[in-house]
Amino acid sequence: MTIRPLTAEDQPQWRKLWTGYLEFYDTRVSEDVMATTFARFLDPARPQWALVVEQDGRLIGLVHYIFHPHNWRIEDVCYLQDLYVDPAVRGGGAGRALIEAVYAAADANGTPSVYWLTQDFNTGARQLYDRIGRVTPFIRYQR
Repeated sequence: MTIRPLTAEDQPQWRKLWTGYLEFYDTRVSEDVMATTFARFLDPARPQWALVVEQDGRLIGLVHYIFHPHNWRIEDVCYLQDLYVDPAVRGGGAGRALIEAVYAAADANGTPSVYWLTQDFNTGARQLYDRIGRVTPFIRYQR
């Protein structure tokens, strides 16, 4: 299992994984959003990053994260926005490895705080999150 940055050549496999992630949350994005999001990950001027986990020559997982300012800190914080591992290989450590890779990227960036959200029904992932992170009491509202 190898964790590495997303490359342009990964687009077909990335699309398949990200589509699986979106389907899990019963949502879709337009082709324009799909293409723009992928392009942003490859643009070094953007604060959006993507890592993939590769095993036996194929992508089995992805993670997307964003560094951004925070009004309560001097340093940026890191939002781990999307995390997905192919259901056929879950439980093998890919999810944990992706989160730990984001932790390492945040540390290298001088960004000590990494946070993410999940739905309450995502019980499988929450078992991992409970071991690798800390649940906060915040409730999210959205317009």
